[in-house]
Amino acid sequence: MTIGHIAELWRYPVKSLGGTQIEQADVSARGVLGDRLWAVRDLEKGVTASARQLPVLLTAAARYPGAVPADAGPGNVPEVEISFPDGTVLSSRDDGVHAKLSELTGRDVELTALPPAEDTSLHKLTRAERSETMSPAWLRAAFGMSDDEKLPDFSMVRVSDFVNFTRYSTPPGMFVDLAPIHVLTKTSLATIGAEVGSELDVRRFRPNVLLALDNPDDDLPESHWTGAHLALGEIVLDVTMTTIRCVVPSRAQPGFEVDRRITKAVATRADRCLGVYCWVQSGGSVRVGDDVAIRRVNAGRKALGDAARRAKRFTFSLVTGVAERFSR
Repeated sequence: MTIGHIAELWRYPVKSLGGTQIEQADVSARGVLGDRLWAVRDLEKGVTASARQLPVLLTAAARYPGAVPADAGPGNVPEVEISFPDGTVLSSRDDGVHAKLSELTGRDVELTALPPAEDTSLHKLTRAERSETMSPAWLRAAFGMSDDEKLPDFSMVRVSDFVNFTRYSTPPGMFVDLAPIHVLTKTSLATIGAEVGSELDVRRFRPNVLLALDNPDDDLPESHWTGAHLALGEIVLDVTMTTIRCVVPSRAQPGFEVDRRITKAVATRADRCLGVYCWVQSGGSVRVGDDVAIRRVNAGRKALGDAARRAKRFTFSLVTGVAERFSR
């Protein structure tokens, strides 16, 4: 069933930096070609940096100066250019880019290319980072939550991904937080904008694909798509889970300031989720304007999925409950 079209496509050459709006994208199992092939490495912590902890990263932007080769990927990363807030533009080939990023962040950092998939050294969390990442205090800070708010429902996360989250800062072979493709609808963006009383820039939510729906049946339509298949141009995506939102959408970027109302609006209006995470069932090419079709999950599969989520929710509630007690 055709439901709309692709309104915008985005690629983010460097994790947590501003991205580039593109007209066409080649998509494979690891996502949009050229997406997040670079990251900023926090040398003091020995971990891939994120805008959750270093929001100033969002004030810089990255682009590829030339066409991205079809074979670009882990271990084969093309040159990237970074534009800094003061107007400076530096290439990844310029040794001064590391010092400039360190100046920007106020920390000792360096620009790092995605290594070959079998090399997990840049993804592994240190023992100290693993403990911190799973602590309730870290989670509350990451999601912009007060001490009296209930932690997000992680039961939608696949067990394999949750295990990876406890071991790696990003999945091996990728610099994404979790999934290769993030899809958002203009309908949901407008819903949260109405909640805060202003039009929101799509850059706050950093999707790869922004969809315009013809006749949305809900104010947050993609929140009902888990388990469905999305056909976009030549590609087919498996909608695996809704996107649990952290504090990043509230951060400042060029052209707009900090707005903490957004975190609260997503929490209250959308249960902390906006957009959907997708894995790629079949790759190909997509363009702005391509039709979008959906095949929804059948009732039997939905019932099984709901049962699995209830079981995981119970398990996670026990784990987080214990962690809360021991962190006080």
